Amino acid sequence: MRALVYRGINDLRIETVPVPRIGPGDLLVKVAVCGVCPTDIKKIQYGTVPAPRIFGHETAGTIVRVGARVRGFRAGERVGLHHHVPCLRCHFCRHQAFAQCPQYKRTGITAGFEPAGGGFAEFVRVMPFVLPGVVKLPARNTFAEGALLEPVNTVLKAVRRLNLQRGDVVLVAGQGPIGLMFTRLLALAGMRVLATDLFPERLQLARRFGAQWTCRPGAAPKASPARQLTERTEPDSALTRLAGRITRRRGLDAAIIAVPSDQVMRQCQALLRGGGQLMVFAHTRRGVVSAVDLADVCVDEKDLLGSYSADVTLQSEVARLVFGRRFDVRPLITHQFDLAQGAAAVELAAKPTPSSLKVVVTP
Repeated sequence: MRALVYRGINDLRIETVPVPRIGPGDLLVKVAVCGVCPTDIKKIQYGTVPAPRIFGHETAGTIVRVGARVRGFRAGERVGLHHHVPCLRCHFCRHQAFAQCPQYKRTGITAGFEPAGGGFAEFVRVMPFVLPGVVKLPARNTFAEGALLEPVNTVLKAVRRLNLQRGDVVLVAGQGPIGLMFTRLLALAGMRVLATDLFPERLQLARRFGAQWTCRPGAAPKASPARQLTERTEPDSALTRLAGRITRRRGLDAAIIAVPSDQVMRQCQALLRGGGQLMVFAHTRRGVVSAVDLADVCVDEKDLLGSYSADVTLQSEVARLVFGRRFDVRPLITHQFDLAQGAAAVELAAKPTPSSLKVVVTP
């Protein structure tokens, strides 16, 4: 079969590899759609994991072979996959810190080499411990909708970590695919969303997804790394005025950082009210030192939260939202690439244009 193999930093190659052999507890799935995720992009660009690997974990396809011990699935069924599933028994799981569970940290889907998701290939092996994350697709729904279950799940998990009340004002910084998912899920939950992005086209879509206000921040002068760590970053003036008007100068109830920018994170922290919450979602690259005003956390009681990856206990709710199209994810998908053009798909997702949002690969 064909696969897009990671051979080193920014080195992706189409190669012929064996179709994965499955055991009695596995499924073999023919991949139909796989989304390009920023976490995989960072691994590819920064070489944070050793090669070779076959990435791609936002995957949907058709079951073509079922292991002898597997129950509840049959060949021909269309499914969406999750590559991480917790044990639900360990200390971390009992505290609902599912992404810290040792089993969760294992990758349960592979197309060969060290398991890494495998969706950038024609077939994947689904291992027994992630079978609880497999979701069957209704007849009317597309493979692309099935592939987006996993990222929607990660966003809903983050929303649920926030202590919000209906009518609260929440800023979502960045209206890429993940930011737009935040905007839509918050709006569905009754929050009032202020969306920011540098691309006017994305702000227009944010309005369609439920944002009540949008703002395109002005370009702030760049500071040296040393100054960034020691000086308070003032919020963009236009954003400050808008947030002040919306909240009658009380401050935002929460801000979600859906773009990996330390400057944006510090600006949003300054816009929060006392007791507000800052959710960091896009900072997944390790080893980068960021600075926040710790007096804001201590004296002003502004909570600093993080959220990473999905929560299998939300799977049924996510499926109802997506498959029922109360959250119609289809407008998010703007570009589809054949597997042979997988490297170009990753490049576009890493350097988006005003017209590009979710990029998917279709083997």
